[in-house]
Amino acid sequence: MEISILDFLTYLRTYPSLIVSTVLVLAVIFVNGWTDAPNAIATCVTTRAIKPKNAIYMAAVFNFLGLLVMTLFNRSVAETIYNIVDFGDNTSMALVALCAAMTAIVLWASAASIFGIPTSESHALVAGLTGSAIAIHGNLEGVSAAEWGKVIAGLFMSTIAGFVLGYIVVRTVERICRYMDRRKTNVFFNKAEVFAGASMAFMHGAQDGQKFIGVFLLGMFLAQGTSHAVEVSIPLWLMLLCSAIMGIGTSIGGMKIIKSVGMDMVKLESYKGFCADVVSALCILISTLTGLPVSTTHVKTSAIMGVGASKGIKRVNWNVVKEMAMAWLLTFPGCGLVGFVMTKLFLLFM
Repeated sequence: MEISILDFLTYLRTYPSLIVSTVLVLAVIFVNGWTDAPNAIATCVTTRAIKPKNAIYMAAVFNFLGLLVMTLFNRSVAETIYNIVDFGDNTSMALVALCAAMTAIVLWASAASIFGIPTSESHALVAGLTGSAIAIHGNLEGVSAAEWGKVIAGLFMSTIAGFVLGYIVVRTVERICRYMDRRKTNVFFNKAEVFAGASMAFMHGAQDGQKFIGVFLLGMFLAQGTSHAVEVSIPLWLMLLCSAIMGIGTSIGGMKIIKSVGMDMVKLESYKGFCADVVSALCILISTLTGLPVSTTHVKTSAIMGVGASKGIKRVNWNVVKEMAMAWLLTFPGCGLVGFVMTKLFLLFM
């Protein structure tokens, strides 16, 4: 099934509730660009490999390319997110729950951004949807344990892999380059870091773009009274729209997160930033191909910690790491609770 932009505009006129869900999903994508997408380009900006404005443009382009290319080959991440909860057959209540979950994500991420703490919109999405499903059913009946298992597995595997591979790769690079001219290697890694940053933006689009487009389409089906979506191809106009909204979010609020991830946690040189980005992109690629929803934030910060730890544990600013870890740990229960409460409040006005 192919949905053209004219079809979508017709749906907006026919189903007013679709306007609400569309605005909220786009708001979540904007917040993702504001608080999550900057992680992808944090290291190449803070190592001065590329200017912030150029990095933001690069991120917008490669987020789109990641979404486009990966969707053509593999949609398993989108399917995992779609199947993680079941709101039931009452499409009106299901759409309310979906809107409540999106509202919860915006509130949660916006609160964290005030303190410059990078949160995971991927895990906020899972938590918000789960809290809303529990509110609808009154129990865990609408929550898929199997799909949740993929989320937990992705969380632990990507975090451990990011740290360990970050440590191994940077030590390997240092050993290979130990007798080379430092000035020449700096020139090489400055250029390579831009490539690595583009790779990270590409993989961020591949992971997060699929997740939120899946939710966008789910809202479209629910507004039309369809509780179970039919097979549908993701239209190009929707990819462009989501990429543009994400890019705008990054340009408005990205620098605070870039500073937290790229400067405050570990002081990075160009070659270290390159190693962190290459490791992160590889971990996200493997996770995407295997259908594991992972957080760009978790993977990137874990890789940066592994790179920083190569010169000693004390090189890592553990106070910043502690703040991030607390934000991550609170995301599941915190955003889930907000999703639950918002769903109950929204249902009162049905």
